[in-house]
Amino acid sequence: MTPASKESPTPEGAAVGRRTVLGAAAAAAAAPALLGRTPAAAAPARNGPRALPGGGDLGPNVLVFDPSTPGIQAKLDEVFAKQEKAQFDAGRYALLFKPGTYHGLNAQLGFYTSIAGLGLSPDDTTINGDVTVDAGWFDGNATQNFWRSAENLALVPVNGTNRWAVAQAAPFRRMHVRGGLNLAPAGDGWASGGYLADCRIDGTVEPRSQQQWYSRDSAVGGWSNGVWNMVFSGVEGAPAQTFPNPPYTVLDTTPLSREKPFLHLDGDAYRVFLPELRTNARGVTWGNGTPRGTSLPLSQFYVAKPGDSAATLNQALAQGLHLLLTPGIYHLGEPIDVTAANTVVLGLGYATLIPDNGVTALKTADVDGIRLAGLLIDAGPTNSRTLLEIGPDGASADHAGNPTTVQDVFVRIGGAGPGKATTSIVVNSRHTLVDHTWVWRADHGAGVGWETNRADYGIRVNGDDVLATGLFVEHFNKYDVQWYGQRGRTVFLQNEKAYDAPNQAAVQNGDVKGYAAYKVADSVTSHEAWGLGSYCFYNVDPSIVQHHGFAAPNVPGVTFHDLLVVSLGGKGQFERVINDTGAPTSGSSTVPSTVVAYP
Repeated sequence: MTPASKESPTPEGAAVGRRTVLGAAAAAAAAPALLGRTPAAAAPARNGPRALPGGGDLGPNVLVFDPSTPGIQAKLDEVFAKQEKAQFDAGRYALLFKPGTYHGLNAQLGFYTSIAGLGLSPDDTTINGDVTVDAGWFDGNATQNFWRSAENLALVPVNGTNRWAVAQAAPFRRMHVRGGLNLAPAGDGWASGGYLADCRIDGTVEPRSQQQWYSRDSAVGGWSNGVWNMVFSGVEGAPAQTFPNPPYTVLDTTPLSREKPFLHLDGDAYRVFLPELRTNARGVTWGNGTPRGTSLPLSQFYVAKPGDSAATLNQALAQGLHLLLTPGIYHLGEPIDVTAANTVVLGLGYATLIPDNGVTALKTADVDGIRLAGLLIDAGPTNSRTLLEIGPDGASADHAGNPTTVQDVFVRIGGAGPGKATTSIVVNSRHTLVDHTWVWRADHGAGVGWETNRADYGIRVNGDDVLATGLFVEHFNKYDVQWYGQRGRTVFLQNEKAYDAPNQAAVQNGDVKGYAAYKVADSVTSHEAWGLGSYCFYNVDPSIVQHHGFAAPNVPGVTFHDLLVVSLGGKGQFERVINDTGAPTSGSSTVPSTVVAYP
């Protein structure tokens, strides 16, 4: 996400990179009918394709351990050796631990690696040891530690504190750390994450050099500091509201939340648990034993393997099956078309969808309760108009009681190779809950350039009553977030404008200098957002001026809380924070300009 961070380490004697600049700136089972779906067909349809089976093997890249498994540490080390530096490679892994107690482990996580317990509660699966993310592979700079996750485990860290030094797309969910949590790499090099939800940290969370962080519906024993933008909603033990100094934005509860679906064991049988919707949530879902929700047997899922076509996945959906995508890369010749209410599409180990020939990767109907989780969508070389569409154009049905949820769904344009998309995510369905996404037009890797990986817009919200908790959206050629729906709400945004704009003219928006990171349409009369940050690092033309980070109609029903813009090392400048309000950035000091309330 952020620094020279994202640039490869430079040879000795090269120009000072962003890392140096930033260093100076630091301081119970449910029947299918209950979920609105029909059971899978037991026999082939007459004159049609043979019915696809539900359930089955999870494939070679899902590694399942129990406490008696020999050589666990060696296997963890083997996967890490493959994935530590594999930022744009094809390896994908899920490391799953059956309930029980494990001793003396250090699970170091590299790219595209997920680790998770298989109990209903994190405390069902205890590791006396660590789940570690550090940055030795990148000279102590953690700002490229993307695409890895930890879920549903209890940890007893060897030295009392677990290290989780991450950047974007690296969620820490349903974790119980019986000690402290350090969010910075060894040596306090830069980090630019991050997201934590449904976690209990018994000790203190230490962001240290971590630039921004969003914590939701959790409990912490303490919180030690903040750099630019630390946002909390529904977190027991969170610090008091003090933005901008320290930069803490604190909501007592989260307006609406529903935790991510997760795989678990019932005896020897795999099931997928679907947590229930919570209103004005605070604290963890699992603190009093079994979480509230429903559980589906794996037999109701088509267990997809890399190489399965979109036609096969759509056949499974048409039969009434949910989708469980095992780790790997899936090329799609047509969109995955999710049409039935309450369908679950769950990816393991950063299962990756690549749309071929300019198609959209995944579309949903305007129905209740679809759950999309744990997916990486990689744009293909032929421009896609959209990559993910939640509801069709004009969707208007009320889903207040059972919204569609989009969780840990990440989008990438370029980096792994050529990719283009006009708009990455379009949300048309009302009441959609977007809970943690990183939508990234790549600034490094293969297939990167102002026109090479052209992507004008990150997220466009057309539907009313949409809530976003944890938006990370970066580097788009024009607007990063556009909001047209009424009564929208966002809790936390981390944004960087595109580094590689060649000149001022390339980002000129009519009479306005630059496109806002977050634009609320002039037609909107009700909108609210908390804890938004936008950064510029125009390293191709440092003279570029961005008029503001945020743009919105100046009407009583549109309100913002705790905004900041910052010029990273003077590579470009902001004239204002929101509309014509807020002090300009200046010089090379990397000091944020803030607005506490707007209007």
